[in-house]
Amino acid sequence: MKLNPNTKTGKIYLYIFELLETHPQGIQWTQLNRKIEEKYPDLHPKTINGCVWKLIEKFPDKVHKPAKGLFQLKNI
Repeated sequence: MKLNPNTKTGKIYLYIFELLETHPQGIQWTQLNRKIEEKYPDLHPKTINGCVWKLIEKFPDKVHKPAKGLFQLKNI
């Protein structure tokens, strides 16, 4: 996976994957948004929300939603 850590969205996606790796049981949408906002308070909340919103669409081979609002890494 090639993500540029120098872009806003790159930072967000890299941190999302970090969080998902530390939460193998999955992480809820609200908790995910809150953790990203805490780590990057300078980023606009809509940018963060947009990245989370597009997560499944952008990385269908890596992330899935086993239940409503729950994000989890796929077992590859």
